[in-house]
Formats: sequence, structure tokens, C-alpha cells
Amino acid sequence: MPSNKLSIKSIFKFIGPGVITGASDVDPSGIATYSQAGAQLGFGMLWMVLLMFPLIYTMQEMSGRIGLVTGSGLGKIIKEKYSIKVLFPLTGILLISNTINIGADIGAMADSLRLLVPQIPMTMAILGFAIFILILQIFIPYNKFVKFLKYIALSLFAYVITSLIVGGNIQNILFSTFVPHLELTKNYAVMFAAIFGTTISPYLFFWQASEEVEEEVKTGKIKELGKGSPKQIGKKEIKTMKIDTAIGMGFAQIIVWSIMITCAGSLHSHGVTNIQTTEQAAKALEPLVNSFPNAGVISKFIFALGIVGTGLLATPVLATSCGYALSDAFGWKQGLYKKFREAKSFYLVISVSTIIGIFINFVGINPIQALIYSSIINGIVSLPMIIFIIKIANDKSILKDKTNNKKSNVIGCITGAINVISVIVMFFTIGQ
Repeated sequence: MPSNKLSIKSIFKFIGPGVITGASDVDPSGIATYSQAGAQLGFGMLWMVLLMFPLIYTMQEMSGRIGLVTGSGLGKIIKEKYSIKVLFPLTGILLISNTINIGADIGAMADSLRLLVPQIPMTMAILGFAIFILILQIFIPYNKFVKFLKYIALSLFAYVITSLIVGGNIQNILFSTFVPHLELTKNYAVMFAAIFGTTISPYLFFWQASEEVEEEVKTGKIKELGKGSPKQIGKKEIKTMKIDTAIGMGFAQIIVWSIMITCAGSLHSHGVTNIQTTEQAAKALEPLVNSFPNAGVISKFIFALGIVGTGLLATPVLATSCGYALSDAFGWKQGLYKKFREAKSFYLVISVSTIIGIFINFVGINPIQALIYSSIINGIVSLPMIIFIIKIANDKSILKDKTNNKKSNVIGCITGAINVISVIVMFFTIGQ
């Protein structure tokens, strides 16, 4: 028994920024996109899970390596290498996109909670989640906050469970996973672009780089984020970061795969193809899933619970990445390991972005339309960020002997090319 406890403790100790990043990538707004893909196209886009893994892993590994080796966030490196004029527009657009996502995610969490407990007023649910998230970020010490995020990441297994309950023809699922399926239709093109834009998000680049540095501060390798490079970074640390990132991105793609299977096996197979929000997907499961007695109710409950869990994980990541980006731009003290009085500007950015996000739910803005525009903004910011990350990751004056290999550069360039195609598709379809 003691050895089991030690094993679990060791696993959680090993889990780092990569796993948290991967889990936060499947946020409520992302779940809405993946649910829609399964509902509209059945198993037709399962193959994208295998396509996306090397792309997102490569970009996040580069971001993590930059933070690990330099002891600084991405924003600070971009500012020092290319000037503040380059960083400012990237940071500004990132803030707009993240704030929209924060609002949409909190709204989705509140809707999902009300599916489970209808008696809770919507306003109370929204404010309750926002206050809880801010308390976690501002007042909970970094070690405990990160541990909370790790445990919350486990909530994403809810989607694996729902996919098992819903089921489906295993041969069809495996065939669709390993054999690409293409359709020359507007609907398919839009969904491809939406999945790419949701998965490759610029806020994850900022988050992962800075979180690697936060971990270095926690272990005493450096004293402060952005204040000097650690001296003990060798092959072992780089390897650990790569494994952590691979596990995190792999975990995220398994969840995406499970969500698509759940919605394809229940919604699509019953002709329900117009799913716009996460709570609609959860609610629609109840009358359609009949694997065993009460399977539909259980599926709805687990799916909705997963939305709440991933929202509690993703919203702090979105808000904190805003804090990292602006702090890098203005040279403010930053870091979740610091108390509020030690990094007031950093925490104020986190608070303001969350508060503005709350208001999105009360001013009559269509959340789905807002998320569409947010996806376009993410796509626009992602391209220059991908370019800068690749250039920095190849710069020997910054990373010394820890620069990219040829494989990373090739995959990075492919990611950038697909990003361009996705943005073009979104621009051409947005007004139609």
C-alpha cells in the first residue's frame, strides 16, 4: 500500500507544465468545437488527432525549452531580440482573444453547472466561478495552486468515460483515426480550420514558457522570473521537459478523440448535427444514449462535470498568460509564486481580464459569434508567434547548444503553413 501511495505521489511530482498546458488546451470553447465536429461529421475528423499531436507538441516543446534555458518568458525574449514595437501588437491582440475566451468559458461552466443543479441562478453561477478562480490565482501559494490544476486535469477523463458509455463500431473508429477522410465542402473546411485554431493557441506558448521558469524558481535554480538564466540546465532537464510536454499533448489529443467519438456515436448517429455549445452537447446526450439503464443521464452528468472541471483549469491559464505577456512587455514583476503585494500589476491584469470576461455574459454578445472571432484572432496571432518561436529556438546566442534540430524546424514550418491556410479559410467563410 505505501508503495502505491509513493508511486502516485511520484507521478504527480513528475507531472509539470506540459501536462497542465495540454489539459488547459481542451477548454470549454474547444470542447464546443470538437463536439460540433463529431455531431456534424461523425468520425470523419478523428484522423486530425494524429495530425495535431506532432504539431502542437513541437511548438510547445520549443516554447518550454526557451523558458527553461533562458529563465524568461517568451514576451521578454521577443522584446529583447526584436523590440517592444513587435511585442505590443501581439500582446494587445492576445489580451482581446483571451478575454473573449475567458468570458465564454465561464459562461459554459455556469450553464453546465445549471444542467446538474438547475436551482442555481445563472448570475450566481458565473460570479461564483469567477470569484473562486481569482481567489485561487491571487491568494493560493504557487505549490498548492499547481497541485490543484494537476488534480483538476484528471476531470478530463470524464470524456474518455462518456466515449466508452456511448460506444461505437470499433473498426470504424480505428479506420477513421488512422485513414484521413477529406471532403471538398465548406462545412468540412471550416471545421478543419476551427479545430486547428482551437488547438494551436498562442496563449499556450506564453503559458508554457513562463511556467517552466516558475518551476525553476520553485526548485531554487533561479531567484526570479526573467532575472537571469539558470546554470544547471543540462540534457536531463531538457529530456524531462520533453517527456512532460509529450504526455501533456498526448493526453489532450486523447480527450479530443474521446469527445468526437462521444458526439459522433450519439448525436451524429441520431441526426443531431447542430450543436453550438458545450451544454447543448451534454443535454442532447441524455435521450440518445441507451447502452444500459440510465446511461443517458449518467453521460450527461459526466460530460457536464468535465466542462466545469476543464473550465476551472483553462480559465486561470488564459488569465495568467495575459499577466505574463503584459508583464514581459512592461518589465513588471511577475509570477504566481509571488504574493499580490509583490506583483500587483501582474495580478491586476489577471483580475481585469477575468472581470471583463464576466461582463461578456451580460451585455448581449452572442458567445458563439464571439468565439468565432476569437478563433480568427488566435489564428492571426499564431502565425507571427510560430515564426518568432522557430527563429528564437534556432538562435545559438539565446539557447547556446539547446537549439532546434532539423525535425523540429520542418514540423514547425508545416504548422505555420497550415495556420496560413486555416486563417484564409476562416476569412473567406466568416461572412457567408
